[in-house]
Amino acid sequence: MDRAVSAPDLAAAIARLAAMPAFVASAIAAFPRALATRAAASDFALVEHACHLRDLDREAFIVRARRMIGEAVPVLEPFQGDVVARERDYLSQDAVRASRDFAAAREALVRFLSALGNAQLEREGMFAGERITVRQLIAMIEEHDAEHRAQIDRLLLQLDAA
Repeated sequence: MDRAVSAPDLAAAIARLAAMPAFVASAIAAFPRALATRAAASDFALVEHACHLRDLDREAFIVRARRMIGEAVPVLEPFQGDVVARERDYLSQDAVRASRDFAAAREALVRFLSALGNAQLEREGMFAGERITVRQLIAMIEEHDAEHRAQIDRLLLQLDAA
């Protein structure tokens, strides 16, 4: 993985991460009657986005970051989002609650990442067969958020047009 958050960009990256829960909550508030609507069969509905982001922050991102700080080059587990979504039946969950839980999980993640020093940001782990630093993990989280923002934007456009 080549992309990493540079030292001058770290504060901005953390601010973007911190803003994601408000984006999700706003989308949910805009279409309360369409929370389980999907743009396409392979896409997530709003409730599924909220649940996925919540679970990923709680069970993968924060765990990976903590392990990278506390262990010598840990092997970081993947998170099978589509499998977890089916097993936990995200479509039947409460979107507002999932959004609030995501906000709490993201706040914990942002607080943890914000407290790290330069040496800690260079700590490494193995992910998908590659060595990554905490800075690269932050970039991965940002990229993941951007993908979900784009998917949610497309869904909202479709819902607005309906």
